[in-house]
Amino acid sequence: MGLPPPPVRPDPDHVPTEQELREDLAAAYRLIALYGMTDLVFTHLSVRVPGPEGDMSHRFLVNPYGLLFEEITASSLVLVDAEGEPRQNTTWPVNPAGFVIHSAVHRGRDTANCVMHTHTLAGMAVAAQQGGLLPLNQMMMEFIGRVAIHDYEGVAADDNLSERERLVQDLGDKPAMILRNHGLLTVGHTVAEAFYWMWYLEQSCRIQLAAQSSGAPLAVASDATVERTRKQFSTGPTKGWLPWQALRRKLDREQPDYRA
Repeated sequence: MGLPPPPVRPDPDHVPTEQELREDLAAAYRLIALYGMTDLVFTHLSVRVPGPEGDMSHRFLVNPYGLLFEEITASSLVLVDAEGEPRQNTTWPVNPAGFVIHSAVHRGRDTANCVMHTHTLAGMAVAAQQGGLLPLNQMMMEFIGRVAIHDYEGVAADDNLSERERLVQDLGDKPAMILRNHGLLTVGHTVAEAFYWMWYLEQSCRIQLAAQSSGAPLAVASDATVERTRKQFSTGPTKGWLPWQALRRKLDREQPDYRA
């Protein structure tokens, strides 16, 4: 088998079509399932869908409630409004209450085109620690100063509308957030960027738990080293595009039905 052609760097000004977003988001659901970051049929990944003439209106794609992430396909994703109500015909229910966090972030931050939220063992364990994420490893240092914290206020629901404002305020301009006593959240200009942040935030949480469980003293990097390392990582709207191309090729080989 020959090598695939090298990926072409994406145009940061490209406005994706709804079908492109459906395939990207369906791929993300499959990858979250493949790499063990699901919570049965719960939690969501969502992406904003451009309106007429590229207007980034308050329409979003989200998973139909009740499907496992490994069952998601591009056509099964449901178009919803900012309240999580379906804006297309669907035989599957949508969970508006589960979309509360996503709606708040999407509406409160124009650049948050994709929002991912997980309940993983590692993520929830670090979310239960007072110290948050520690600079124990190179990949973890990219997150220092880029991970927000939001204190737990109960199950996110419409009866606590003021929490939406606090979620947005706590997140600020950061790409990731630890929801205390709850889980992890990442955002991105694209599905690729949001997945990049979620993948490495999850890996960082796993590393921290593994290091802590050894019982050995932890080698925490100095502030100067952390800051230098953090600046060495690239940022921008095409963040994560290169590994995303590789992951999409993997799915095209192993789970091509995600595009259906």
